[in-house]
Amino acid sequence: MARISAIFATILLTGCFATAQQPTLPNDPTAVPSQTAAESPEKPLPDVRKLLLEAERNQKTVEAQQKDYTYHVHQEEQELDGKGNVKKTTVLDAESLTINSVRVDRIVARDGKPLSDNEKKKEDERINKEVAKDRERREKAEGKGETTNSRGDAEISASRVLELGTFSNPRREMLDGRPTIVVDYAGDPNAKTRNRAEGVIRDLVGTVWIDEADRTMVRGEGHFLNDFKIGGGLVADVQKGSNFSFRAQKVNGEAWLPVQLDGRGKIRVLLFAGFNGHIHVVTSDYRKFRATTTILGSNGVIGPDGQPLPADSAPAPTPDPSTAPKP
Repeated sequence: MARISAIFATILLTGCFATAQQPTLPNDPTAVPSQTAAESPEKPLPDVRKLLLEAERNQKTVEAQQKDYTYHVHQEEQELDGKGNVKKTTVLDAESLTINSVRVDRIVARDGKPLSDNEKKKEDERINKEVAKDRERREKAEGKGETTNSRGDAEISASRVLELGTFSNPRREMLDGRPTIVVDYAGDPNAKTRNRAEGVIRDLVGTVWIDEADRTMVRGEGHFLNDFKIGGGLVADVQKGSNFSFRAQKVNGEAWLPVQLDGRGKIRVLLFAGFNGHIHVVTSDYRKFRATTTILGSNGVIGPDGQPLPADSAPAPTPDPSTAPKP
């Protein structure tokens, strides 16, 4: 699995209600002023339990709308050493799209350099294997009557999340010009869990924003209360105080798509997915797109028909005059 996909899977492991986001920094150009309930028209707040159950029912619609979109993913990761100093910085660029109901991030550049032809071929092979593997996992789980996401990972119902923690202090805030219901969440350390994902939810504390009209979660913020390990740290290893963030926006008035994701601390799932330091992911260039077959050689360029252009037919990049040698 690519690092980008793995990180998103890590963040979303807890389900749509326990996804979390860091507070936006004052100098963040993506910052969106929020409006408190006191500044918005007074009206009764919805029942929290009912609100969460409605958001859960709407989640399938949200996922279906997302399948029709592709977008660019830019990820920067700073890895820290034992003293907290930046040891390594990695930059990845990818195209995110859905293939055979599986969301994948196809890497198109590393550290600002486009993949070579050989690297593109390996990336296409990796994506096709990943899609086949995830579909097989999902089909096996569905055969057992288990509810999973498109990748075959277990999903936790809203009613179950309510048993693992407490939602409190509901209030209304404006976000991106839309009214949202904001609710604080605190996991119950004494709650008995049924699987690994539930253990993650139980150790979370944070806040979620649910769009009042669409009844879908659009933002969150939180952190882990304790060190969290599964399989002695081989399956999952989360350091106390680690936090991560997520924010979505409505595109074309129809689909909620991710905008930004941040994580700080130490979070690792299996031997390949995770970070120790800071990870920052932003998405852009949202396009309507649908893919139902395996990827052929593509450089991430989308043609007039909405399909990816083969690498050998993509237009040559336009030279940047500012980088041309001076006479």
